Amino acid sequence: MSYSPIDKPTDFFNSVIYTGNGSSPRSITGVGFQPDFNWTKSRSASGSHVLANSVSGATKQLVTNNSSAEATNGVYGYLSAFGSDGWTMTTGSSDFSRMNTNSTTYVSWNWKAGTSFTNDASSTGIGTIDSTGSVSDTTGFSIVSYTGTGSNGTVKHGLSTTPSMMIVKQRNSTENWTVYHSGIGNPAQYMELNSSGAVLTNSAVWNSTNPTSSVFSVGTNARTNNNTSNYIAYCFNDVKGYSKFGSYTGIGNGNNASNADGTFVYTGFKPAFFLVKSTGSFNWLMYDDKRDPLNPNTSTIIPDDSGAEYFPTSGRDVDFLSNGFKMRANYNGNNASGVSFIYMAFAESPFVGSNFVPNNAE
Repeated sequence: MSYSPIDKPTDFFNSVIYTGNGSSPRSITGVGFQPDFNWTKSRSASGSHVLANSVSGATKQLVTNNSSAEATNGVYGYLSAFGSDGWTMTTGSSDFSRMNTNSTTYVSWNWKAGTSFTNDASSTGIGTIDSTGSVSDTTGFSIVSYTGTGSNGTVKHGLSTTPSMMIVKQRNSTENWTVYHSGIGNPAQYMELNSSGAVLTNSAVWNSTNPTSSVFSVGTNARTNNNTSNYIAYCFNDVKGYSKFGSYTGIGNGNNASNADGTFVYTGFKPAFFLVKSTGSFNWLMYDDKRDPLNPNTSTIIPDDSGAEYFPTSGRDVDFLSNGFKMRANYNGNNASGVSFIYMAFAESPFVGSNFVPNNAE
């Protein structure tokens, strides 16, 4: 029985829930570390997802529910600084509702990278496009900034192993979010984080080339490599007992909504966070253990939509188990019969820690 090198996943990924109070400035704490990537969404009211990172700078934010360019200092009522245990928000010039409206509830997902890197491709011989970023090989996560050239090229991602999932967004212009996932199985294909659409094919996005342990490839498409445009890339790979990026096939629970014996997916840990997308046309779905601490986990937030949290009494049910997750309903968004799904998951606790002792099952 193998063990995880990470005994306490909350040192590197953690979700925080809070209620807005309308004050400015306001600091949110309880993350447990200084975030390098912060993703915040209102729960009880509609509002765009707000994403910020330490590489672009805390005051520069993007939203996943549309293709808008990056905004600075104010449009989203903004995150103004990262702190040792969370972040600070300051009232923006036009709209504070997306992060701190009085009495509105929010959820924030936070990741730590932590080690800065700079790559001059012509000097190091790694890649063909210069990049800078922040990386953690321990947790298999990097944030990468680069400027497009418009020609086929490669970008250093900072990790020492091959990314399983990458999320790329052009920062200075309107352009769709572009997702690479190893579970799709074809480097000419991709998905859009801001869309419920099915898998798309375009060889010019990833240059029909899978990433390697040192670089990822970009073609001539503006999604990933428009000349002189600025990009941000979030790169992830599997870490035993901490993170998992894979695919599974739904069984539809026998097309019987009352049958709770759905697809089980082994991850090697109890999930704290789960993002899933049908490879067909259906919304992305986000689950976590802070909004839904007990099974079944039914409360969903949709990255490609600005709507409030949806929490049906049944229908989207997922159980977070000590060693994976299990579908408990016949739902097209996560368990449609015969449909392929891709996912990303992060751990609450590993199935087996460095002490070789299994954690208790739910």
